Amino acid sequence: MVKVDDYEILEGLYYSKDWAWVKVEDGKVRVGITDYAQKQLKEIVFTELPNVGDEVVQGEPYGTVESVKSVSDLVSPISGKVEEVNEEVSGNPHIINEDPYGEGWLIVVSPSNLDEELKNLMTFEEAVEWYKKVIEEG
Repeated sequence: MVKVDDYEILEGLYYSKDWAWVKVEDGKVRVGITDYAQKQLKEIVFTELPNVGDEVVQGEPYGTVESVKSVSDLVSPISGKVEEVNEEVSGNPHIINEDPYGEGWLIVVSPSNLDEELKNLMTFEEAVEWYKKVIEEG
């Protein structure tokens, strides 16, 4: 894990410029929002997530996250079929603020084009450099 300014970036994950993270696990991918995203949103009060069996498309919204500050689209970092939805987050959305890379995960997807779509995401090293630029530009 590396901290850029006050934001944690975890090793072993892929990152999108839409503030999502992807963890590849046995051919499936676990998806959530980054520490940066949850801190920008502040206190998360509601999530709208897809249903198991729904299809998600890389770069397209698949749900929303609502905070006391705003409502934001959740943009899918990967295409495929939703296999799991984190029901804990639906009933207790502030878990995302407490543990965005762990208990605050959002969905698990069976990817339809994993190898190609991972090329569109940032590696840990690329994400660290990108975060530095984003924060510097403020």
